[in-house]
Amino acid sequence: MPRPEPAAWRFAAIGTAWQIDTAEPIARDVAAAVTARIDDFDAVWSRFRSDSVVSRIAVEGGTWVLDPDSRALLDLYVALHEVTDGAVTPLVGRTLADLGYDETYSLRPVAVPAAVPAWDSIEWSYPSLVTREPVLLDVGAAGKGHLVDLVAGVLMSHGAEDFTIDASGDLLHRLGDPLRVALEHPGDVTRAIGIAELSHGQALCASATNRRAWGDGLHHVLDGRTGRPTRDIVATWVVADSCLLADGLATAHFLADPARLVSRFDHEFVRMHADGRVEQSPNFPGEVFS
Repeated sequence: MPRPEPAAWRFAAIGTAWQIDTAEPIARDVAAAVTARIDDFDAVWSRFRSDSVVSRIAVEGGTWVLDPDSRALLDLYVALHEVTDGAVTPLVGRTLADLGYDETYSLRPVAVPAAVPAWDSIEWSYPSLVTREPVLLDVGAAGKGHLVDLVAGVLMSHGAEDFTIDASGDLLHRLGDPLRVALEHPGDVTRAIGIAELSHGQALCASATNRRAWGDGLHHVLDGRTGRPTRDIVATWVVADSCLLADGLATAHFLADPARLVSRFDHEFVRMHADGRVEQSPNFPGEVFS
């Protein structure tokens, strides 16, 4: 007997499109729990909401007691900041906003963007985040991946074991057979440079400078050491056992030597340079065409 087609729930949240595929349609109470979890996360971490905790931190220094789910996210930022020598940092929010990626999406950079604050302007020791000055945090490097993991936790707490979550390219696959995913060419979205094949429980996150780009050389991937958008790498793909890790490392691979990242974190990667060269880890699960 043929296997039934999965049910697909499509919705918009945190400014992007989501799809959750499940063996059976998601019950109304489960959908409500997922939506509530996403809103709870957004209420803390969105720099595009005036009522978020992040927006309050941007105008007030002090000590902030964060929820338990924030621990894994900020712990990863600490590790990525260390292994990239400061290139990956959540302190780029004000600089991004000044470059035009602000709460109104003005896409109009100011003449002199704010410098990225020094790392010692904050101190993280769960559950307390201490900010010694007002800082605008941006967790875009890993936050969506973390939220995918949190949504997966909601589904599993309601008895769902088989599902695939796709949050606009941040994927967690736990449904059926291995999932084949095209690696979109950053210069031509109608082409692929390869295929990733995800086994049950694996996550794939991708990042590219063409996805949120505006102006002359302006895009969302900033080097925390310079406060400027990266130039050499134009797209990355990372496979790992959590979406949080895959998302954070997809950003880190724009900014650091892959050997350092591979020695610190268990993952596989592909990354594409601006000149078209492609690098990949030896055991990347899939195929690269070029």
